[in-house]
Amino acid sequence: MANSPTLEAIRTAPKVLLHDHLDGGLRPSTIVELAQETGYRGLPSTDPADLGRWFLGAAHSGSLERYLDTFAHTIGVMQTPDALARVASECAYDLAADGVVYAEVRFAPELHVESGLSHQEVVNAVLEGFAQGTKSAAADGYQIRMAGLLSAMRQAASAREIAELAVRYRDAGVVGFDIAGPEAGYPPSRHLDAFEYLRRENAHFTIHAGEGFGLPSIWEALQWCGTDRLGHGVRIFDDVTVHDDGRVELGRLAAYVRDKRIPLEMAPTSNVHTGAAKSIVDHPIGLLRTLYFRVTVNTDNRLMSGCTLGSEMAVLVDAFGYEWSDLQWLTINAMKSAFIPFDERLALINDVIKPAYTALAE
Repeated sequence: MANSPTLEAIRTAPKVLLHDHLDGGLRPSTIVELAQETGYRGLPSTDPADLGRWFLGAAHSGSLERYLDTFAHTIGVMQTPDALARVASECAYDLAADGVVYAEVRFAPELHVESGLSHQEVVNAVLEGFAQGTKSAAADGYQIRMAGLLSAMRQAASAREIAELAVRYRDAGVVGFDIAGPEAGYPPSRHLDAFEYLRRENAHFTIHAGEGFGLPSIWEALQWCGTDRLGHGVRIFDDVTVHDDGRVELGRLAAYVRDKRIPLEMAPTSNVHTGAAKSIVDHPIGLLRTLYFRVTVNTDNRLMSGCTLGSEMAVLVDAFGYEWSDLQWLTINAMKSAFIPFDERLALINDVIKPAYTALAE
């Protein structure tokens, strides 16, 4: 079709991002400058262009564990309030410039305490950065609503403490909780007390599940821990059978996820890089969208995967022939699944998203 979405046009469309890691989205130039300022000596290169290529190459390993190793360098330069605020501010600005109108960006306070910061000081610095970046973006004509998710590391033992911190900050810019890190050997049920606490407090949470590990991880996240959303959830495809005649059969877990409208925070490029999918064309998002699962499109780590939310949508257009109606459907899925109040979600859908996609389609 003549009006098929192009990358340039997609960048102007309002987009919604639910799964983006703060420490996975730094500008290479910022990493180099912060390393100089903070005395971090571990960078593989101090040339921003070379460094950006190094991250992309190192991340494209087919292994979630090797992919996670690259974060030593970004976390290494994010150990002061000024550094955290700068990274958060640039994150907000970069997302807004890409057309993102609502973003939930996650970060793990426990990873930023090597220089003596408390968890609260980490959260305060990041939220201040989000506010600065939102203001800078608005000055240049970009509108974005930023929200924070506090992540606990599943291989550590601080989930309950971070969950309590998320509840403490829920009226100050933090909208939910998450656990991240290597899935294999670290099931979400290890942190059951944190999830039970969050449910008692009527708080929102998402769980990384079904990325580096299969259906048991998804099942535990849902049925033991009661997650609102699945971080990635790409391995739910293991419970979907496509027969030779084209007939599709859902297993009980896949049917439950679809019937209950459990949001899947999918990040196609990242999933290819970590080995969760062979290629974009082979990514389960294509079939899951056809089957009307609550699929959303996300960046995961913009630095490591060399992507933006606009570019993620563009590769899906190339792979699956998506039109503006498909991109609107994916965007509304994400907005419906956000952790802000219903009336605010509805306002963004009706006043911002739908009118813009209608205009783009015409």
